[in-house]
Amino acid sequence: MAVKLKPVLSIPLLVLFLLHCTFLSDATNPDALPLLLFKSTVDPSNTILTTWNATSDPCNSAWFGVSCLHNRVSRLVLENLSLRGPLPLPITFLTNLRVISLKKNSFLGPIPDLSNLTSLKFLYVSHNKFSGDFPVSVASLRKLYRLDLSYNNLSGNIPVSLNHLTHLLTLRLEENGLTGPIVGLGLPNLQDFNVSGNGLTGEIPGSLSGFPISAFWNNSFLCGAPMEKCKKTSNAPLSRNTTVPPSPIAMPLETKPPAKSENSKRNKTSWLAITTIILGDVLALGIVSLILYCYFCRNYSKRMSEKTDSHVEKLIYSSNPYPSRSSSGRGFERGKMVFFDGERRFELEDLLRASAEMLGKGGFGTAYKAVMDDGNVVAVKRLKDLNMNGRKEFEQQMEVLGRLRHPNIVSLKAYCFAKDEKLLVHEYMPNGNLFWLLHGNRGPGRTPLDWTTRLRIAGGAARGLDFIHNSNKSSPGLVHGNIKSTNILIDKAGNARVSDYGLSVFMSPSSVPKSNGYRAPETVIDGRKLTRRSDIYSFGVLLLELLTGKCPSVVDNGVPGSGSNGVLDLPKWVQSVVREEWTAEVFDLELMRYKDIEEEMVGLLQIAMACTQTSPDHRPKMNYIVKMIDELRGTETLNSISDSPVCEDKSRASV
Repeated sequence: MAVKLKPVLSIPLLVLFLLHCTFLSDATNPDALPLLLFKSTVDPSNTILTTWNATSDPCNSAWFGVSCLHNRVSRLVLENLSLRGPLPLPITFLTNLRVISLKKNSFLGPIPDLSNLTSLKFLYVSHNKFSGDFPVSVASLRKLYRLDLSYNNLSGNIPVSLNHLTHLLTLRLEENGLTGPIVGLGLPNLQDFNVSGNGLTGEIPGSLSGFPISAFWNNSFLCGAPMEKCKKTSNAPLSRNTTVPPSPIAMPLETKPPAKSENSKRNKTSWLAITTIILGDVLALGIVSLILYCYFCRNYSKRMSEKTDSHVEKLIYSSNPYPSRSSSGRGFERGKMVFFDGERRFELEDLLRASAEMLGKGGFGTAYKAVMDDGNVVAVKRLKDLNMNGRKEFEQQMEVLGRLRHPNIVSLKAYCFAKDEKLLVHEYMPNGNLFWLLHGNRGPGRTPLDWTTRLRIAGGAARGLDFIHNSNKSSPGLVHGNIKSTNILIDKAGNARVSDYGLSVFMSPSSVPKSNGYRAPETVIDGRKLTRRSDIYSFGVLLLELLTGKCPSVVDNGVPGSGSNGVLDLPKWVQSVVREEWTAEVFDLELMRYKDIEEEMVGLLQIAMACTQTSPDHRPKMNYIVKMIDELRGTETLNSISDSPVCEDKSRASV
């Protein structure tokens, strides 16, 4: 017997609702009444949504689970609250909704027509008791990124009209009662798909064959990749005496061997002898080849090593680090390696002999990976175009930098000052830098940088920069002066380490970059006038780079916000997108595959926009930025100075 469901909203109540909207639209938030009607259905006893009341505004008061944008409700997140009953129709009057998440409640009945929610981008209603046919109205939500209807009692077919959702990244329909074939479903950006635990039949479309088999489990009559091949059936009638051949799927791979003949034993012996001879020849040939290979490979490697050592030494130290001898034959002043850890590790000659690999070029010089004869690996930076008054000024600055020790900065181990060479020796970071993690190998086969790692890197870089700014409380503190993704290195434990700090005091006019997407507006006229506030602006651009996946230094005249020189002004571009209420369009598409991170992304976006305020005085300080990111991550807020190793005052060792 069919059960007739009662209408969600009676005609008198609907008329009353419209009258209230007419009279109260000028006096209160237009979204207040739909929310109160929603509450009256799902929480009639007022024991759950107690903060929702008619005397307050949902956007100016703390209504639980409600978030607003431009004084209109944009997010409704009510998860695991034991809300029950049919989904009330008033929810469809919240036309500015972008996010609906009603997971893990007890909603039942059909899902109402949601086509009025044209701004909706995220719809999560899993783990409820919704029933009825698949809600075809969701196919009209053209801005939808994620659709999760899993773990309900929905029935019917999956409509081909879902192909209209060209932005869709997630489609979760598992554990329902859906039936019929999956016909013509092709969503170009789909990354998260699951229809397991239904009653679907037929062949899986080729557009979905790339998803794992777990996405199709418990559908007894589905076939095709990645599941078993579909059986081919013949329509020809069978006669009474016709024997039905076994199914190709059930047919064994090996057929029954023929009966043995009289000469089978002799043939078997002959073949065994032939096989033994062939294997013996192949084995002997392999051993001879291996001996020759080892001999020539050893000699070749030795010659290449000698050639490489000579080439690398010439590449790095093309200018002799020692002043030349005078014509009078007097001795010359030798460049000294000055260490900060109190232990002599190596001498300058060891560094000259080390094999090296160039890591990259920057505004202050070129960095190399140097491998010593004893296997010790360090990073060496060869400085260039320094603007300083003399050796004393350089040594004083190195004295300050050499004492700094913190888990989120790259420690300076030693330096060398000579007439033609200034070398800095740092810890070597084996996992590269943030730039390559974000932008390297964007083609097929790339492993994206996941959200958890991005947020951890943001927190680590913030703590490192906060330590640099506050490392010496008796003075105004250091300025980094060159914050960018290539200067955020990753150590072997995956932690962010800030590098290249404290060198901006030696910046010469010729080394100031003409175009740099990280530079604060106040430094455009004179790039040498750097402050901690300009560091914070650069750090804000770094956060935007983490969120958008866009490189702020890329030349892209086709993107709104690009300057006259073609460099993408990332803060202006983000502000223009957010201003048009397209916040979700800002985020890197590689992040959209991860679930339940939208709130954290928006939170980090707000921090980044605060850091990139045009006025330096409006930018937050680094210790406050650290606190905000830690709160966003849900970790205990740490004081990056007092709770970390203090500035060490270790004795220097001169070689």
